[in-house]
Amino acid sequence: MRVGTFVLAAQFPGQGQGEALHRAVRSAEVAEESGLDSVWLAEHHFVPYGVCPSATTLAALLLGRTRRIRVGTAVSVLPNQHPVTLGEQAALLHLTSGGRFSLGVGRGGPWVDLEVFGGGLDAYEKGFPEALELLLEWLDKPRVAGGGERYGFREVAVVPRADELLGDGPPGPEVIVACTSPKSVKLAAEKGLPMLLGMHCGDEEKADMVALWRSAAREAGQPAEVAERVAHVSAGVAQIADRPADAVETLVKTMPGWLRQGLDAHVTVDGRHRVMRDPVAYTEFLCGLHPVGPPRLAADRLAATAERTGITRFALMVEGSGDLAATETNVQRLGTEVLPLLE
Repeated sequence: MRVGTFVLAAQFPGQGQGEALHRAVRSAEVAEESGLDSVWLAEHHFVPYGVCPSATTLAALLLGRTRRIRVGTAVSVLPNQHPVTLGEQAALLHLTSGGRFSLGVGRGGPWVDLEVFGGGLDAYEKGFPEALELLLEWLDKPRVAGGGERYGFREVAVVPRADELLGDGPPGPEVIVACTSPKSVKLAAEKGLPMLLGMHCGDEEKADMVALWRSAAREAGQPAEVAERVAHVSAGVAQIADRPADAVETLVKTMPGWLRQGLDAHVTVDGRHRVMRDPVAYTEFLCGLHPVGPPRLAADRLAATAERTGITRFALMVEGSGDLAATETNVQRLGTEVLPLLE
């Protein structure tokens, strides 16, 4: 079982953006100190839901401040950037960190980001498969040319090469795909890439997505050992307290305000209607799904998810209290009190 944190750099009501980012950095540092496996960094633009606009930039900082822990993006949004740019950054972080970087990528949403960065709605609705294919080529080959519908360019040398890691280690950074639909699950499976599954999904839905991934991987001709080797990641929420009611109360007091403020700030690029979840009901829903409560309950919920889905890697949001000291304590307890119960 590999347990890590999921860092959104969430800006809670009444907080400044610098405060949110400082809490994000500290939570990652404490995660390493507490023995956790990984830190996964979210990326958002123009909204207080998360104030980190570049997961790769924050990953570079954290890789420089840590020595053991794996740092990944969850996710870098492909429609907002050129796949070659992202590939260069991923190779750089892989090589300079000794192979501790994981690149999570996703399609994002139909947000105004697409207008600001010039990708347009087509990049979101149709362009993800081409962008992913170009990114994977860049991380695998010595020379690459762009011959797709969106990306066309003459052959160029790949510098730095992701397979130039000194010493022992993987030939390139792990690439993970955020999956929210059967289409994205099948795309990840065809490439033999692990999935990142969202915190809004229950165990049954995640088990179904893993089953679909395996079926699609077989149909695409992926070797049986690929399905056995690939380790998907389950996102969730963690809040550790001595009593279940105390853990739930902590999150219900703070998360709805963050959700309301953060999600309301999202603007669609084309004015399409959005249906918003009720923030309180959604927080309570998350508390019922994930490791929210005493260490034994938290460990049991993680173990149950692993048994039901086959997923043994977790990225858990730990900043739900919105408070720096409480977040640090939460991470410490996750590492020192929950993790030993899973060994």
